[in-house]
Amino acid sequence: MTRDLDTATAAPQATTPARRTGWRRITMIAAVAGPGLVAANAGNDAAGIATYASAGSQFTYGTLFFMVLVTVALVMVQEMAVRLGAYTGKGLGALIREQFSLRLTALAVFCLLLANTGLVVSEFAGIGAAFELLGVPKWAVIPPAAILLWALVLFGSYHWAERIFLIMSLAFFAYPVAMILGHPDWGKVGHNLVIPHMEPNKAFILLAVALIGTTVSPYMQFYAAAGVVDRGAKPADYPLIRADAILGAVFACVISLTIIIATASAIGGTGPLDSAAQAAEALKPVAGRNAELLFALGLLGASALAGAVVPLSASYAIGEAAGVERSVSRSFRDAPLFLGLFTAQIVLGAVVAMTPVDVIQLLIGTQVLQGLISPIVLVYLLVLTNRRSVLGPAANGPRYRVAATAVVVGVAAMSTILLVQTVLGWVGLG
Repeated sequence: MTRDLDTATAAPQATTPARRTGWRRITMIAAVAGPGLVAANAGNDAAGIATYASAGSQFTYGTLFFMVLVTVALVMVQEMAVRLGAYTGKGLGALIREQFSLRLTALAVFCLLLANTGLVVSEFAGIGAAFELLGVPKWAVIPPAAILLWALVLFGSYHWAERIFLIMSLAFFAYPVAMILGHPDWGKVGHNLVIPHMEPNKAFILLAVALIGTTVSPYMQFYAAAGVVDRGAKPADYPLIRADAILGAVFACVISLTIIIATASAIGGTGPLDSAAQAAEALKPVAGRNAELLFALGLLGASALAGAVVPLSASYAIGEAAGVERSVSRSFRDAPLFLGLFTAQIVLGAVVAMTPVDVIQLLIGTQVLQGLISPIVLVYLLVLTNRRSVLGPAANGPRYRVAATAVVVGVAAMSTILLVQTVLGWVGLG
């Protein structure tokens, strides 16, 4: 993506990293890369997969161009988040507390908590759905899974577990293969990738907002910035951090596009999804009768990854806003608020997920909520990255500022349209 390099990302000469080659560069990438990749790929969780698969089953290839726009938005948003973390050494919550009034800080924290509460429930619902595909009841799985995730963060090595969950999520690499083996209509795929398509009905707008919510989720920006800070990254590391954020965002969205195309090829035009088993249909060209097993493995890894990332993002944000200790490397005694909030979210998510709920509707519904709240969080992010008092010469340049503003306005417009349609429906005018 073209950047306004002279004003948007150019670091002072003193912080320009020396040219690294060979194994040293590989070592640096391995050491610094991570928060952007993890944050973006956490979006391909149970709720994300349900939303993308539902887009393919309902509208076949009709949402592809919209997803291209969402991909551009995610790249820009994630880059701004990690840039704030790298150049200020502070997370998004801390910067909001410093730069905005107490009421506006409270609004940001409330929006994040509201969005994340439903999302944590959906992650544990996804874990339960994965095992139910294998014949194991969710009540036998969700409590042990909650305890395991909680213990990994508090007593184990979260960063080690993070890599394990990412590896499990690689099962969704099967979607690109399934897309090819499903023999989609490539002419229609290409047409819908480059030609805008919009249907003026509530179902399409609802799903479009859900696609925004699951791809550009508010928690991603908080986690990405906080993750950079927690790893001790400096301005000199920014080029590698930026690469991690951009590549992570593009990778996550490519997988999302293949989920839509593979599902459209398998069950496109059949309407909304009714179950996780139906969502697994798209993997039959790859796994045949084992499609549900492959889908369950990927769903488990993705849900477990997001099940840790989502509550951590809220804990980071509130800890930063309150100005208290917050780090996964600290003990409960050193960071009681940070780890206490994480524990509370895990418990609440697991308990609610065990109630009799429509899993697919819960998953998509949480993404709609994310989409409605995203514009509010993005405004904070945009204002902060525009301010030279915060980022100095690394602040958004004129062209980047215009592009980022267009992204925020576009997301806000979609959310507003959905809200208006919903209100009109309540009064009988929809």
